Parts: sequence; structure tokens; C-alpha cells
Amino acid sequence: MFENKNEFKKAYKQRFMSLLSKSIDEATAIDKYVALASLIRDEMSVKWVNTNNYYLKNAERQVYYFSLEFLVGKFLELNLQYLGVEPVCRAGLAELDISLDEIIACEPDAGLGNGGLGRLAACFLDSLAAQGYPGHGCGIRYKYGLFKQQIVDGYQVELPDNWLRLSNPWEVRKPDKAIVVRFYGHVQTEFDEAGNARFTHKDYTPVLAVPYDMPILGSDNDTVNTLRLWSAESGDEQFDFASFSRGDYINAVSKKYAIEAISEVLYPDDSNYSNRILRLKQQYFFVSAGVQSIIRHFKLKHRDLAKLPDLIAIHINDTHPSLVVPELMRILIDDEGYGWDEAWNMTTRIVAYTNHTIMPEALEKWPIDVFRELMPRIYMIVEEINRRFCRELTERYPGDSWRVRDMAIIADDVVKMAHLAVVGSFSVNGVAAVHTELLKHVVMKDFYDYYPAKFNNKTNGITHRRWLIKSNPGLTSLITEAIGPGWRGDPTELKFLQKMRGDAALYEKMARVKRENKERLARYIEENNHVRVDPDSIFDAQVKRIHAYKRQLLNALHIQHLYNRIVEQPELDMTPRTFIFAGKAAPSYYFAKNVVKYINELANLINNDRVARRKIRVVFLENYNVGLAELIFPASDVSEQISTASKEASGTGNMKFMMNGAVTIGTNDGANIEIRQLVGDDNFVLFGLSVDEVLKMQHGGYNAGEIYREDSRVRQVLDQLVYGDLFPSVPPETFSSIARALLEYNDEFFVLKDFAEYAAAQQKIEALYRQSAVWHGMALENIAMSGHFSSDNTIRQYAGEIWKIRACKPGRL
Repeated sequence: MFENKNEFKKAYKQRFMSLLSKSIDEATAIDKYVALASLIRDEMSVKWVNTNNYYLKNAERQVYYFSLEFLVGKFLELNLQYLGVEPVCRAGLAELDISLDEIIACEPDAGLGNGGLGRLAACFLDSLAAQGYPGHGCGIRYKYGLFKQQIVDGYQVELPDNWLRLSNPWEVRKPDKAIVVRFYGHVQTEFDEAGNARFTHKDYTPVLAVPYDMPILGSDNDTVNTLRLWSAESGDEQFDFASFSRGDYINAVSKKYAIEAISEVLYPDDSNYSNRILRLKQQYFFVSAGVQSIIRHFKLKHRDLAKLPDLIAIHINDTHPSLVVPELMRILIDDEGYGWDEAWNMTTRIVAYTNHTIMPEALEKWPIDVFRELMPRIYMIVEEINRRFCRELTERYPGDSWRVRDMAIIADDVVKMAHLAVVGSFSVNGVAAVHTELLKHVVMKDFYDYYPAKFNNKTNGITHRRWLIKSNPGLTSLITEAIGPGWRGDPTELKFLQKMRGDAALYEKMARVKRENKERLARYIEENNHVRVDPDSIFDAQVKRIHAYKRQLLNALHIQHLYNRIVEQPELDMTPRTFIFAGKAAPSYYFAKNVVKYINELANLINNDRVARRKIRVVFLENYNVGLAELIFPASDVSEQISTASKEASGTGNMKFMMNGAVTIGTNDGANIEIRQLVGDDNFVLFGLSVDEVLKMQHGGYNAGEIYREDSRVRQVLDQLVYGDLFPSVPPETFSSIARALLEYNDEFFVLKDFAEYAAAQQKIEALYRQSAVWHGMALENIAMSGHFSSDNTIRQYAGEIWKIRACKPGRL
């Protein structure tokens, strides 16, 4: 690497000239970013090659983490920090009259994920590399990501997130490692002289999967693992030259675009048939390409695949990659000549599965006719897996046909992907203690009864390197000053902060750091939302995907109630509060999009009311991504984790807020429970129904209309929504539909049931905040215990208990 700033300057100027063929004086900020990123990536390449050679030479057992999302964020600043060259680069660039901060700001967030699922995958990759574990990611190189969210007249509008418009300097395209993925066609079955069946996929539509590899650098070590992202590309044969010559340009490229659409957008709107098919195509596309690639790479060192289960683990992150199971079976049987029993034994020793939700829509079911037409050979294999599994069940539970039907992989004209994942995996884990218990005793009870040894818990985690060290340098310095630098390598050492509780000088420094972070976010809000917020107010944040069970609606209804109180009592004594929302609603999820509109109309109403705005402000920050999250988490005082108990599998935003000293107001749901157990009841503001109470009420005994009639606060806010008193410019149906969901459909997620306790909890938050020493003590306790939720800790559990991989030290070339 660069020994000094002069060596760096020389290398940078050479790279700039060779890459861009222009002088630095005429360069744009983007030019400067691309040149620096390209130079740093090449410096990482030596470690990258060495790491891969080390794994291959030493026959290291490796894990491949398959995920439809990798919300990796930006790379430049972290890579500079991990390489230890940020000071040298900053100084060298300054002498060239270039601001490193300006360059860092130019980097777009990679459009490879949406929410917690993708961010977890990214944290896991970071922790794998940081600890020297042989682990790689496998996903899709989305051209336009999920979507770029804009708020227009209060409504969410979706635009393409063209994050690749300037190219991606971190990736390396490897066309020589491209894979052909086969769709449609039919399967021809033949028998050899011994009576063994041979299957040939005929008349298929080929799709070329081209890998783009991105280096995942370990912090302060020589490990560089790989995130391999697949791009769907078409060959020249997909261009219809005859149609083009006739002037039929659309038809000439229709096949080409149909293929390339596979890797265009994350989670295409599934409200229409074509996009539902596209989602299934995406899942098989990256699974098939990834598994084929693993096998091909394995055979570079090994002549046969007998050792495959000993040296390879494949982990499927939620149900989207469940097709790993039949695809691995297909390769072992059709391409490698193994018999069914051998192939199944190998597959079920290789594949492990993490379940991330109990929500029915996320467990995924595909119509048989769609599945069979799109992937005829894969359907044959799934059908056989199901036949054999059902035979086992019938033998185990004679006469219990209902249990067999409920557990079947194929039943009721659908293929059940979660069932396929459970049956085909050697490990099934939940992502928080309560979530795992729900899987074992409610959602997948029959499977747990049948496979008790498979089920285990691995509570989610976050990387402190991004969510504290990078995003909150002020707090990072303060912590190091207080307890030394050891926590940077072992975040569980944050617990040593507990001995500082009651230290008034430390509290004063914490307050100063928080104030600086709030001022930074306030500037962003003013620049982007044109709303001036007070850094001395309580910053109360709820940032996550917009969904009914996450209950942004509960937060908004309470804000409307506060507004009503202020109107009725203009001199109401309350600590000013800034309510911050951010998150995206799925394009076809109209209820969630109406909630976005509702929040924005509340913001417009309150922020323009001369009385109310002195007490409360509301902002909805559009296009939530990793970069924006890095501003919000360090600045927040209150963390809103208010999902309906039993619905949030774990959550990781709760951990990021905690690590940055925010106090949680939350329900007994997901990892909230473990956070509360760690920090204690005095440092967590709890409200709402318990998991058991929710499960009981789901089976009857709840009447939302009674709450509407008995609680005047609830009745007032819902009547205002129905009759449009507060929002005369909004079509009445927009918000009355929200009220109907709560009353006519009996409040599926218990928003009204929890309203009274939530309002009381908010009053408790304010009372605690007014006691400065008490509040800072709570914040310190949360920071101190947050190391427990480091993804380094989580990955060590996966590595030791599921994947059986060991940490390596590739060393230097």
C-alpha cells in the first residue's frame, strides 16, 4: 500500500490520467471518486487473489450465503478505513486541492436491497471477512435496485434507482465464468441398459448469467471475500435481425429485453401476472447460476464431489433462494451421475436455512402450473422430494392424512417454498429468541415435532464498524477515551461503559456529541424537506419499511392526538419533539402508501400551524437508504420499535439505534425482548400486548369498535380521518380507508388496542427525557449492552454451530 502521501499522490495522478484521459483540473467530483475507488480496488486485489488461493490450496470449508438482497451501502470510506490508508489519502488529496469528504459524498448507495433482510446480509459479509472466515455472498446485480422514492404532493412516487449509471468501480465483470440458466422447454426421459433414468432438458430458453464480483474487505486483516452478483444477459441470437431490417425494432429486441428484465429490478411489483413470473425467474436465475458456479469452482481442486458436504455449506437467507435444494439435486443427478439417495444425502448435509418471518405472504407459495412450465426439470425433482417426504410422513403418522397434507411441499395446487427449505436443509434457524419459539410451536410446529434437532436460534446482529465507528465518529472517540480501543476489535467490551454510569463529565460529552449529530441531521432536513427543526427537541425516529404490522400508523395517530391536545391547550407544557419517519412502501401496497400520504399530510398540517409547530414537527425523509440511515441513527434520542407483538421476526434497526444511544419505546416483539432483558426495564420503555395475548386475540375476543366507542382520543382522530376535518384538500376516500381498516376489518394489527398504552409510554419518554442525568444513564446503558448484538458475535455462532467453518489468516503474498 501507500507508504506516504507522496507515494499516494503519484499513484492517484497516474491512475486518473490512464483511466479518464483528462487532467485533474478539469475533473468532476465523480471523476475523482471513480479514479480513487479504482485505485483502492486494485490495491485490494492482491489480498483478494491471495485469499482465494489460500482457501483453494488449503481446502478450507467455505460458506456461500444466498440472498435476494445485499444492502451494502457505500464502500469507499469503509475500505479506506479498513486498509488503514484514510489519513494518507486525505492528506495527499488535500495537496491536490481535492476534498476526500466531497469524493465520499459522490458515491451512490448500491441498489441491491430494500430493508432489514439485505442489511443483515451485508453485515454478515462484513463480519465474515473481519474475522477471517471463508464466506461469500451470492445475489443479483440489479440495474435499477428497488426504486428511488420521491414524495410528490405527499404521495410516494416510484422512479428507477439508476445507481449504475456511472458504472460501479468496485466490481469486476467475469464473462469467462458466465453460466447458462435454462427456462421453459420440456424434459426427455430415457433409460440405460441397467434401467437407470437419464433426464435431458430440451427446447429450453437459455439465459446467460454473467458474474460481477465485488471484494468484501476484512477490517485490519488480509482477508478479502467475494460478493458475486449475477446479471442476466442475452447472446447475439436474441437479436432478431430480420425484424430489425423490416423496421420492426420493438420485436427485434423483445427477446433480449425479456431476458435482461430478470436482473433489472428488485422485487418487481407483483400485482400483475407477468411480474409474478418474473419474481420466480429471478429466484431460479441466481440460485442456478450460483450453485453451478460453486460446483465448477469446487471441481478445480477435486475430481469428484464426494467431499462436497465436507467443504461446502450453502446458506439460504429466507425463502427466496429455496430452489437451491432442487437445483443442487439436479446437478448431482443429471450432470454428475449420482443416484437419488446419494444426491439427497449430500444436499441435506450442505444446505442450511434461515427463516425471517411468520407473515404468510413471505413464506411463498407458487402455483404448480407456473412453476412446472417455467422450470420443468426442477418441478420433477420437487415432486419427487414431496412424494418421498409424504411417504415418510405417512409411515410416521399412519391415518393422519391432514397432518401429511399440511406438511406437504406440494398441496392445494401450490408449491410451498418454506416447506421445501425446511425439508432440504440440515439446519433451520430463527432470528430472535421469541421468533424461533413461534416457529417451533406455532408456525412450523409440525416440522419441529418431526425434525426437532434442525431448529435453532441465531439472533440477528449488526456490524459496529459501519453503524458506530463509521457513522458516529464523535461517539466512537468518546467511547475510546472512556474505556480504551479494545472495543473496536471486540464490541462486547462496550460493557465496560457500565462502570461509567453517573459520570457527569461523560454525560456532558455525550450530550455534546448527540447535539452535533442532531445539528447535522437538522441541516439535511432543512436542505431536503425545507423544514427547520430544533436540535434541542427530542428526535423521535421510526425508520423502516412501511407495513401495517410495523405500525407507522400507530405513531401517526398518536401525533394527530398530540396535535389535537395542542389545539385545545395552546399553552400545553411539553418538551418539543421532532418526529422523523423514513421508509418505502411496496408499489402495489396501497394501504401502506396511504399511510405515507397520511404522515406527509400530518407534517404539512403541523409544520404550518404557528402554535403546534412550536411543540412538534413532523418530517418524512424520502428515499431511505444506508447513507441516510447513517445520519438518522446517531442523531436520534428515541427509537420507535412498535410492531405488533409476534409479527417482527427480529429487527436490526432497534440494535443500530441502541448502539448510538437512543432509548427504545417498544413492544414485546422480536429482538426488542432481548434488548430489554439486557438493559433492564428501567432503560427500555415497554408498552402493548404480549405475544401470547396477540395470539389469543387473533382467535377471537377482540372488538376494535369497543375501543372506538370508549376512548374519546381514538374516536376523535378516526372521525377526523373519516370526515376529512383536518385534511380538506385530500380526497375523503384516501384516509377513510385507513379508518375502515381499523374498524370494519377489526384492526388486524391491534393498533387501537395498544393506543392507550402507547400514549402513556410516550408521556413516560418525555418525563424521563426531562431528567437529564437519568436519560443519559439510560443511553449509556444501551450503548454498553449493544455489543451483544454485534454481527461478529452472531457470525461466530453461525460459523461454529451451523457452518462448521474456521477463521483463517491468508497472510500476505
